[in-house]
Amino acid sequence: MKLGMFMMPLHPLHRNPTRTLQEDRQAVILADQLGFHDAFVGEHLTDQAENVTNSLIFLATLIAETRSIKLATGTSNLSHMHPVLVAAHAAMFDHLAQGRFIFGISPGALVSDAEALGILEQDRNQLFAEAIDVILAIWAGEPPYDIELPGNRFKVTTRTTQVPAIGMGVMSKPFQQPRPEIVGTVVAPFSKGVIAMGQRDFHPLSANFLLPQWLPSHWANYAQGKANAGLAADPADWRVARTIFVADDAATARAYGRDDANSPYRFYYSQLYTKLKKANRHEVFKERRDQPDDEVTLDRILDRLVIAGTVPEVVDQILTLRDQVGDFGELVYAGMDWVDEALGRRSMQLMAEEVMPRVNAAIAGR
Repeated sequence: MKLGMFMMPLHPLHRNPTRTLQEDRQAVILADQLGFHDAFVGEHLTDQAENVTNSLIFLATLIAETRSIKLATGTSNLSHMHPVLVAAHAAMFDHLAQGRFIFGISPGALVSDAEALGILEQDRNQLFAEAIDVILAIWAGEPPYDIELPGNRFKVTTRTTQVPAIGMGVMSKPFQQPRPEIVGTVVAPFSKGVIAMGQRDFHPLSANFLLPQWLPSHWANYAQGKANAGLAADPADWRVARTIFVADDAATARAYGRDDANSPYRFYYSQLYTKLKKANRHEVFKERRDQPDDEVTLDRILDRLVIAGTVPEVVDQILTLRDQVGDFGELVYAGMDWVDEALGRRSMQLMAEEVMPRVNAAIAGR
């Protein structure tokens, strides 16, 4: 099983964004040094706590600072930009990174982003579906493109203005051919979007804030999509993100990972629950779909979604998770604000150097 990182670190509002952006960069650099396979970085336009506004810009600052880790948009919010812009920028990034690029995509979930862009009342899922079709058509096509897909609002051509002799009217193809790996973040239980991912050979990343009991629904739908395409689903293509804190002693793990008022894990889930409830998407925190809202408390969320402990304790919890949800190819470690930088760094080190080797040895021995 591979180890990856997913970063939507929610920073306390009083923190200086210059400082937190540099901390987030340092977390990816450390992940590279520790041998993490990939790092997904999210983006929002209108969130003071999450201040990466464009994941490609952020990740571009890390190409020369890292050696082997794959840099992944986590996600590129396709409802926010014309697909020509996304296709061109992502292809250029892939060349700059010389293939160390994963194209993570989603519609864009933050409602304040949609309001600011004037698309709050539009079907962002439909915008997303139309945009990815056009992006793939651009990468597969040749100038002048003449892309006019049925029912798709985005029409793309350079026929009138192209000058082939000087390269005018030509859009770059990605470094990776025929395209980079495409990963979609999945949040909702029983998401039908995962079926489409399987049919199109996109790979799912199950969000760290989804209760473990709902995770098998993602694999079942992905496998159904692959079967619809006449293919068998490979567990190696499924990423499962979890919120993890590893400490040298159990008391520190309990305090920093859950109980302390300034715990970044407590802050993270307090913020996230508030946002998802505002968008009426807080079902992900429920153990059954008809569970009353007042039963979903912060402590209950932390108990069920934060894997925290010493190395042996975290190993046991990860193996229990795998027994519950089945085989998957990559465990994705959720990055947090570095309230205590030493503890944040130590957790990543223990995760890479001690937890994962023991997890993989246990899996191999079964």
